Amino acid sequence: MIKEELVSIIMPTYNSEKFVEESIESILSQTYPNWELIITDDNSSDNTRAILQRYAAEHKKIKIFFLYQNSGAGYCRNNSIKHARGRYIAFCDSDDCWAPEKLERQLSFMQEKDCCLCYSSYYTCNEQSELTGVVKVPPTLTLKDMKHDNKIGCLTGIYDTTKFGKFYMPPIRKRQDWAMFLNILKKCKIAYGITGELAYYRILDNSISRSKHTLIKYNAEVYQSIFGYSKFKAYSYLYFCFMPSYLAKQMRIKYHSMKLLKKLGGKKKKK
Repeated sequence: MIKEELVSIIMPTYNSEKFVEESIESILSQTYPNWELIITDDNSSDNTRAILQRYAAEHKKIKIFFLYQNSGAGYCRNNSIKHARGRYIAFCDSDDCWAPEKLERQLSFMQEKDCCLCYSSYYTCNEQSELTGVVKVPPTLTLKDMKHDNKIGCLTGIYDTTKFGKFYMPPIRKRQDWAMFLNILKKCKIAYGITGELAYYRILDNSISRSKHTLIKYNAEVYQSIFGYSKFKAYSYLYFCFMPSYLAKQMRIKYHSMKLLKKLGGKKKKK
């Protein structure tokens, strides 16, 4: 029987008025009851602040922190992690959503495996909430696997603080989630994945993640920051290890996504 330990869900927001309500509602719909949602807002200039205040007033399990200087998503996540009281730390960005059974299935799985880090497969969708693809994950990941490229969607990651304490996002501009998972795997050696899809990752029209070439220097910075590589070694590893692994992963994503869309008969609204 699953032990209903407290889960702290970490959500950064910045000008998120378009999607944040849907994201929060997916948390409120969880079949697992013992959670807290900790949101740090990065000095939004739209209606996000009012939306968050309304939800916090209506739901005691939602806690809000407001920054008065834009500091980035990594800083926001770390502020929420600092205030987290849960045994488990989970992540959901303000434009992503979870399936209702996500926490229940992952917590049961983690307790069965007695593991520190868990992740799952997930769907991708567009701004109209139409399914665009699926990202399938392997059943296990080692530090070497993750060193080749990031194979964990941040919106699916959960770690157990009783194993090695709290882990924070390293102070680098981008790819902080990958860097944090690498630091966790340095300690726990292996992470376990649920191959079923438990979340929905929204690809925004102006998302930096759509232009992977712009992230090259940030990927190299991860190797320098986490492994202490020189700039030359970091870029060498990036081109000769990261890129082949990343391209192979993208081919698998395209294959599984084509199968999914063919089965569905084209783009369909996510549930």
